[in-house]
Amino acid sequence: MILMGVLVGVLGGYGAVGFRLLIDFLRTLAYGSDGDFLEVLAATPWWWLLAIPALGGLVVGPVIYFLAKEAKGHGVPEVMEAVNLRGGLIRKRVVVVKSLASAISIAVGGSVGREGPIVQIGSAIGSTVGQVLKVSAGRMRVLVGCGAAAGIAATFNAPVAGMMFAMEIILGDFAVATFSPIVLSAVMATAISRFYLGDFPAFVVPAYQLVSAWELLLYAGLGLASGAVGAIFSAVLYKTEDLVDAVRIPEYLKTPLAGLALGAMGLAFPWVLGVGYEGIELALHHQLAWWLMLIIVGAKILATSLTIAGGMSGGIFAPSLVIGAMLGGSMGGLAHELWPGMTAGPGAYAIVGMAAVVAGATHGPITAFLILFEMTGGYQIILPLMIGCTLATLVAQQINRDSIYTRKLSRRGIDIHAGKDMNLLRSLTVAQAMRSEVDSVPQDMTLGSFHDKVLTSKYASFPVVDSHGELVGILSHADYAGHTLEKELWDLVVVAELATTQVQTVTPHDTLDVALRKISSRDYATLPVVASQGSRRLLGVISHRDIISVYTRKLRKSGLGGGEST
Repeated sequence: MILMGVLVGVLGGYGAVGFRLLIDFLRTLAYGSDGDFLEVLAATPWWWLLAIPALGGLVVGPVIYFLAKEAKGHGVPEVMEAVNLRGGLIRKRVVVVKSLASAISIAVGGSVGREGPIVQIGSAIGSTVGQVLKVSAGRMRVLVGCGAAAGIAATFNAPVAGMMFAMEIILGDFAVATFSPIVLSAVMATAISRFYLGDFPAFVVPAYQLVSAWELLLYAGLGLASGAVGAIFSAVLYKTEDLVDAVRIPEYLKTPLAGLALGAMGLAFPWVLGVGYEGIELALHHQLAWWLMLIIVGAKILATSLTIAGGMSGGIFAPSLVIGAMLGGSMGGLAHELWPGMTAGPGAYAIVGMAAVVAGATHGPITAFLILFEMTGGYQIILPLMIGCTLATLVAQQINRDSIYTRKLSRRGIDIHAGKDMNLLRSLTVAQAMRSEVDSVPQDMTLGSFHDKVLTSKYASFPVVDSHGELVGILSHADYAGHTLEKELWDLVVVAELATTQVQTVTPHDTLDVALRKISSRDYATLPVVASQGSRRLLGVISHRDIISVYTRKLRKSGLGGGEST
């Protein structure tokens, strides 16, 4: 595992470097320069600024739709789903499709970041290594975590934050066996990134000092506001997805339309386009008015939601940093105008806002303030950062227990909080466990004939069907037991008269979780499986034993049952 972690770190490091260079190359093709993006936008004709995101969407939409739909959006939820439900298996093509789609999306001005794509790319590299070497499911998940750590570490020049991101958010596992390969993977990726891209902080921050102890109350207020903004960001993102999904046109045509709308936003608010680091620098050095930064908070949330919901590919981490910098800079600028003698400069509040909004959106406070330490190269602001991140996470969790990552999974019926084994049950369908050979009885069968059948059958309950094979009811041992001694009635009574007609049913597309809850609600022996909701066409039956059998087999195969070492 140590050697495999090093290998994934090296590959992930080169993947991150290659991804950065690809973005720069494509941005040069689109805008004629890969320099300061705000300066490039200022020199770009308005009609070209409007057209470039739309043309990018015209390419990205079909690439994702036809080659790998899981490459759409910010990518981290797909990695979490692979870790929790598929034993870390990620399709190999995701590396190529995600790299291309995300690089184009970012290069043309999509309001997304690099970290989501590189996490998915690094995780896919880790999964591919595990598949080639045929490792167990438990080790496969660790290698996926190694890839995620390598991606974050190389992208942000932040090995500690990369390691913590993988363990806190992706795996939720701090075991020593998991820790060692992930640490080495993050270290190797960072070394490669520094060799090619240089070793310097992502942001140059102004000098900071705590002017007054009372100032901590302002940082606490910023933390509370950041938690609310992080939750609002998540809600707006998924509400926008619902609105876009409701539009009845092909998915790959929505992307250029979203790009066109994004370009129109960029004409009024150029700070919302692209990754947004240039805007963060302006907030850190107090080069924007506090009221303008407050407007940019809302504009950036809308721009990022439109980019992702429209079908482009990219992360939400960098937009969260921009939103946080603008929120913190706005509050800090206003506070400094009101109380100049007892507050630090607005740049300090911008730093805390960056970490706090990330913590509120991702519910990962440790990752949030560690990554800000490493991106800024300064640890003097540790107390305000810890206060802001902790309060932001608490507020966001009170508003919605799901983070911006897990909310996407919850909308698919996957509850990360319920545990990996419960999610496995929800990922299996009735069709995978049902028995299609049904020991049913016709509704006109006499009680005497049914009694003879019971004596030779291994089942305790029987679906009752009509001449067309449609379900009429269920006849169990409890239904006919009281009539077995009345032999004079055996040839006069038919099973339809004794059967229970109010029957709980499931369809082949229902999950085993649904079936198990229905069986357990009344302690049924079996449930009939019908073609669809509202249909009575009998396809099979499913029992508690059938569910447990398939569940146990899949549990062992996925490595969630504790039988495989990591």
